[in-house]
Amino acid sequence: MASSITLDILSDNLSDTLKKLKITAVDRTEDSLEGCLDCLLQALAQNNMETSEKIQGSGILQLFANLLTPQSSCTAKVANIIAEVAKNEFMRIPCVDAGLISPLVQLLNSKDQEVLLQTGRALGNICYDSHEGRSAVDQAGGAQIVIDHLRSLCSVTDPANAKLLTVFCGMLMNYSNENDSLQAQLINMGVIPTLVKLLGIHCENAALTEMCLVAFGNLAELESSKEQFASTNIAEELVKLFKKQIEHDKREMIFEVLAPLAENDAIKLQLVEAGLVEGLLDIVQQKVDSDKEDDIAELKTASDLMVLLLLGDESMQRLFEGGKGNVFHKVLSWVPSNNHQLQLAGALAIANFARNDGNCIHMVDSGIVEKLMDLLDRHVEDGNVTVQHAALSALRNLAIPVVNKAKMLSAGVTEAVLKFLKSEMPPVQFKLLGTLRMLIDAQEAAEQLGRNVKLVERLVEWCEAKDHAGVMGESNRLLSALIRHSKSKDVIKTIVQSGGIKHLVTMATSEHVIMQNEALVALALIAALELGTAEKDIESAKLIQILHKLLADERSAPEIKYNSMVLICALMGSESLHKEVQDLAFLDVVSKLRSHENKSVAQQASLTERRLIVES
Repeated sequence: MASSITLDILSDNLSDTLKKLKITAVDRTEDSLEGCLDCLLQALAQNNMETSEKIQGSGILQLFANLLTPQSSCTAKVANIIAEVAKNEFMRIPCVDAGLISPLVQLLNSKDQEVLLQTGRALGNICYDSHEGRSAVDQAGGAQIVIDHLRSLCSVTDPANAKLLTVFCGMLMNYSNENDSLQAQLINMGVIPTLVKLLGIHCENAALTEMCLVAFGNLAELESSKEQFASTNIAEELVKLFKKQIEHDKREMIFEVLAPLAENDAIKLQLVEAGLVEGLLDIVQQKVDSDKEDDIAELKTASDLMVLLLLGDESMQRLFEGGKGNVFHKVLSWVPSNNHQLQLAGALAIANFARNDGNCIHMVDSGIVEKLMDLLDRHVEDGNVTVQHAALSALRNLAIPVVNKAKMLSAGVTEAVLKFLKSEMPPVQFKLLGTLRMLIDAQEAAEQLGRNVKLVERLVEWCEAKDHAGVMGESNRLLSALIRHSKSKDVIKTIVQSGGIKHLVTMATSEHVIMQNEALVALALIAALELGTAEKDIESAKLIQILHKLLADERSAPEIKYNSMVLICALMGSESLHKEVQDLAFLDVVSKLRSHENKSVAQQASLTERRLIVES
């Protein structure tokens, strides 16, 4: 009951106070002014929103601008009232319209700590989620003054100063949050080294540390910040802080800063050198058997970050340590685990370690292929798509060095990969195709796969996957590779019977020279080895017209012109195709190419011209 009476009295008093304040604000009688301000602060503490509405309605805000003078003893209280009313969204624009920003920014030059504290609060609250507030503070030059304060007060560790630093950090955060141009402005003003220094000196102060972390999280999203961060000791400070944290929420805040920073290769290396990896491995070990939601989330974050650190060449090589590294072996042990997240991270880590020939050769020799095939086996039926994709990525990368191909073939990798031929998931299809293409440099392997009707039919189907350019491109390239590496009549017949010719012809018009070339070489082999079987399909795919265009087009690369002429000569072995060649007046186009700057093209043009004349 007592509190209800108090509220009523306060409510009655408020109107009187506002009237009185209008008079005293003009008269500047400090004592009665102070009494009115105290009454307002008390009313705001009891019911902020209602009191703020009455303050707005009374027109008193406009008078506050004149009360914000460095000389007045009431200045801190006025700034405090503004800070309190600006907690309400509907009061922020009125504060700007009342002309309060400029005098508040002027007060940032005060030597009085309480005035600075309340001014920082007021400006921070007005800027919160308010474009108008931010714009006004920007025009008044408030950010630079605050950054200068942070810089000069950075080393003072008494509690009152730490509170002021926390308020100033919060103000800058509200000022720039989710606003790229204002964040870029702060970065240009040198806020990053200052905040990093703050974090190092005040790491025992939870509120200030938290404020620095949120500021880092915002700024780290900006690409231009990464270079500045890399020139500080942020990695060392964050890792130190990270290793001390026991609470999940605090660690999560640090993770939110680490993830965007770790996209930068220089910072990746700094984080590795500062010992972050050991901290991540500890978390994985602690959380792996837990079924608590927080622990599962933290395990995922830690293992994802581990994989991200391996994307940098230097940081990856540092952790590989010639295949003897403790981290490398720890990560390998994740692959056979029963935890899907660790299986995924383990496979992705192997794919990242497998980015140079030396690492790939070492890994294949040390039995990693078998581990990956076992993992794939566990995910064939209704498996985890991300794990399938990651394991296939790792196998594809491992298959790049020539010496690994035969070893991986004899280990049964193609059989393991072909089990996923029925997958309807484009990312899995894409990696499956890439892995097979890497493996079939050997004639025997290409012949074996090229005679596999199920595979060839699936490839032809995927060649039409217009919604998935990657799958379509890889399917075309694998079809072509099967022909080029096997040089087998049986493989060509299988591909022709499955309807593959039209796709190879389309591939010859690709915007990528390498794909055009692969298609032309495959078609030349078809024409040389099995022209009778392919003749009708070549005709209906209009290959002759396409070759004419490629030769006539000045933009065609020399190797495209060369292989197009080789193909023309081979196709003339068919009567109907020969007639098409004659009808299209190839002689004119080919004659011009005899003076081509590329010697091979010029020589092939002479040979092709002779052939065209002889057989005309």
